[in-house]
Formats: sequence, C-alpha cells, structure tokens
Amino acid sequence: MPKIVTVEQMRAIEQASDKKGHSYADMMDHAGHAVAERVLHLLAGRPQPRVAVLVGPGNNGGDGLVAARVLAGEIDPGSVGVFLLAERDEDDPVFAAARDAGVFLATAADDKAGGFRVLQNLVGNADVVIDALFGTSLRLPIKDDAAKVLQAAAKALALRRAERPRPAYTTPAEPGDELAGDGPIVVAVDCPSGLDCDTGELDRHALHAHETITFAAAKPGLLAFPGAEAVGVLHVADIGLPGNLPELNDVPLTLVDASIAGQLLPPRPIDSHKGTFGKAMVVAGSLNYTGAAYLAAHAAYRVGSGLVTVAAPQIIVPALAAMLPEATWLLLPHDMGVINEPAVKVLRKELEGYSALLLGPGFGRETVTGDFLRELLQPKEEIRRSRAIGFVPSAAQDGDEALAAHLPPLVIDADGLNLLAAHEDWPGLVPPGTILTPHPGEFARLAGVEIADVQADRLALAAGKAAEWGCVVVLKGAFTVIAAPDGRTAVLPFASAALASAGTGDVLAGAIVGLLAQGLEPFEAAVAGAWLHGLAGVRAADLLGTTASVTAGDVLELLPEAYALAEQQRG
Repeated sequence: MPKIVTVEQMRAIEQASDKKGHSYADMMDHAGHAVAERVLHLLAGRPQPRVAVLVGPGNNGGDGLVAARVLAGEIDPGSVGVFLLAERDEDDPVFAAARDAGVFLATAADDKAGGFRVLQNLVGNADVVIDALFGTSLRLPIKDDAAKVLQAAAKALALRRAERPRPAYTTPAEPGDELAGDGPIVVAVDCPSGLDCDTGELDRHALHAHETITFAAAKPGLLAFPGAEAVGVLHVADIGLPGNLPELNDVPLTLVDASIAGQLLPPRPIDSHKGTFGKAMVVAGSLNYTGAAYLAAHAAYRVGSGLVTVAAPQIIVPALAAMLPEATWLLLPHDMGVINEPAVKVLRKELEGYSALLLGPGFGRETVTGDFLRELLQPKEEIRRSRAIGFVPSAAQDGDEALAAHLPPLVIDADGLNLLAAHEDWPGLVPPGTILTPHPGEFARLAGVEIADVQADRLALAAGKAAEWGCVVVLKGAFTVIAAPDGRTAVLPFASAALASAGTGDVLAGAIVGLLAQGLEPFEAAVAGAWLHGLAGVRAADLLGTTASVTAGDVLELLPEAYALAEQQRG
C-alpha cells in the first residue's frame, strides 16, 4: 500500500530501517537496481541503446551511480555515460564500482570551459537520460554550476523533445504501459531535479521527466502543482525496507493504486443474485439536466450494483427510461421540471430496503428543490434531541447512530452540495458518514472559504473538514483527495484534462453509490469509486488520442475496463 510521506518523514523511515539492519547502502543498492530495471524495460528491443546518467553529489547521485553500474553489466559499458556535477571521492564505493564497470565518466569542472559540450553530446545522443542530480533534500532556487548544467541538459533535450511528447497525466504505471515516440526518455530518480518534494514548487531550471521513480513512498510535492507537471508517469519502487516500520506503516496518507482499488472491490460469488449486490436509489435530474440522472444511474450499474432505481421529476422519466432500460423508476412531484418538497413523502415511502442513496446530480438550484433536500435530511425531533446531548457520550453516540439510520448510506453531489451550502447549519442536517463529492468551488461554498485557499492546501483542508463535518470528503480535481473523519486520507494519482468536462462528476457519484450499495464502508466506497473513475478517464483519453474529446459518456463506457484491471491487480 503506497504511502505519501514528507521529506522529514522519509528521513525518519530511513533511519529506522538502518537501525533494523537494512542499511543506507542496502537502500541505495535497491534504489539503483529499481531504476536500472525500469530503464532496461524501456530500452528493450533497441539494437544499440545509449544511456546518459546525470549524477549529483548526494545520495541521489549514488542511486544514479548504482543504476549506471547495473546497466553497464547488461549493455555495452561504453554506451553508458556518467556526468558528474561534482567530483566524488575515489574511495566512494558506488563511484568506484561504476568506474570499474567501464562506464564513460565526465565532470562538470572539466566540461565547463567547453560550454558543456560533452554533456550536451551525452544527453543529445541518449535513448534514456537518468536524472540523478538532486533528490528530496534540494533547496531552491538552483544556482551556479548546477543551474548551468541543467540549462545545458535542457538545451540538448529540447532539440529532440518534440519527437517524444510527455504524458498528459500523472499516474502509477499499469502493466503494459509504454511511452510513445522516438526521442530520449527522461527518467527522474526519486524526483525531478528542481522540484521541492514537500511543496511542489518548481525551479525554472528543473528537468521535466517522462517517468519518475520514487522510493518507498510518494512525496507530496510529486502530487502538487506546479511540480507535478514535471513528474510524468510515477512509479513507487520498493527499496527493501523492513515490513515492521511504524514510521512508514502508521502514516495515514495513502496513494491509491490498482492493487488497493482491487482489494476494496466487493466479492462476486457465482451463486449470487441481484439482491446480493444491493439496491441503489439515485435521486437526480431536472428538466434542464436530464442526462445527469442517466450518467449516475448507469455508472452505479457499471460498478456492479444489483438494482438501481432512479427517482426523478415525472416529466423527464420517459426520456430517461428509453436511455436506461435496466433501471426501475420512481416518479417524483415537481415544479416546472424540478423536484419539489412534496417529493419527500413519495421518496420516504420507497426508501426501505435500499442500501445506498445518492442526492444531487442535475438538481438545479431552485428554492423548491432546496426545500425538498432540507426536509428529506431533517431527522425526526427525537433523533435530533438525542444527538444534541453531547455531554453524555453514550447518548451522543446513540443519537449519531439514529441520525445515520434515518436514511440509507448517503452520497451528496453537485447541486445537492450547493443547496446544502445555502444553510449555515448544514453539517447538523447531514447524517454521520455521508459522502460529499465537491469540486473546489463547491467545497469552498461548504467551508466558507475562497477557491484559491482550497487549491493551495487541498490535503489539509479536506482532512480537516472531514473531521469537523463527520463526513467522508471527496475533493475532486487533479489528484483527488478522499478524507475520512477518523484521519485516513487517500490521494488519487490521476491528473488529466480528460475529466474536465460536464457530467464526469455524475459518473463519479454514481460509481461511489453503486459500491456503497454493495456494502462497502463509505471511505472504501469513495476510494474505490474515485479510482475507477479516474482510470476510466485516462483510458478514454488514451483510446481517443486526446483529452480534448473525452466526454462523460466515454468515461462511463470505460468503467468496465478500469474495474477489470483493478480485479486483476488485487494482489
């Protein structure tokens, strides 16, 4: 289970590992081998591959030297060139091993007078450039010779960069993933040189990678902009850490990958029936936003829900029924095509037996729909009184359970969130454990802050508000954050413009409610549903060849492929 740790946390993890007998040298050897193995995979099939390794003065450079030595043992040693930013001690074991392996060695001090011509030749002729100049301990800005070396390397890369476009998204590589194009592949060791691994700040001289191989855990700066633009495809490599390190295992922040998503998916026994996989009620749609109900309900089916009922304004049901024959229907009263308050009684009569409820997609923001939402969420008076006795722990707990039980497990999305935010007391209306799926604008309205504040500190705000509100928060956007009230926080690895189109949020909400209906706990349903949705968006862009043409319908259609991959990677 990949974790996300700060630079300081990573230092503590390495110290703990060293104390347990897995030394710094062992970790460096594992790191270098991981880089070399990935580079050999990228070089497969090339008749005379060439590799340039840019080596800095610290441990990051040591990882690069180990990789150079391993590569020299697998391909022609003369085809591996090492460029040293600073000379290393002749007795340095990783340097000596690389030198003895026969790699070509050059130094910045010797090459500086010639305008870094050797460096530019090494980089310009390479099939793979390994960036091992600076690791997690880098302090910005980059200056002096280091800046000049990065400028020279970037100049050489620019001459061929157009031959190999960089990925349009950041994600852990899945089996079979390859990079198209003929130009050099830049592989960053731990993080691209010039990126602050804690903050995501990016130096103007930073090298932009096609792939980044980070070690033991992801770093927050790899998943924050602007630095994330330089990461490319992200790999989290094992460096042999002992399995019993609380410094790593107790970190509550997780980077979701295919194996995690797969492990969360509900079992599919062969003797099952539709009742085995739950009943989802999707309350959605209005005359102006008919498609939202379709997208959400269809997504709930695509992730395995046994039965999906759509509760929608009566006037739009005929059009919806023709689009989604698998659903059952609940016709709701409406005012001019939007759900109104009398719909509460109709809906309450039908909710018994449903295992999950989605509110909000396509609601619109009419006052009558806001009245409907408030009345539906409003618990009975005795439940509210029970919850209010907060100074008696048992009574407060009983009140929370009663408040949660008056509705099925709940997801609120889209205009459902905007209508909620209109009420200052909205957290008191929402049952504990409810899943909220805001984009940054909706989150800002719920939290009473500016959108810029949300984007500046997504992790901390999502985690803090999840605890304050007693809800699972799915803060959408690049590197979607899922936070639980108990402090567990997960980050998705996807940052793609493929999901920046109308209706994709409806697909996400439907996927989450479909998994919730099958018995997953709210946090687990949100994590699995969001991961499936994110990968479906990436796959849709791959299929179409561009992020610009991806629609919500494309994401919906690729959910089965994402689901199948997660099943295969359960581990």
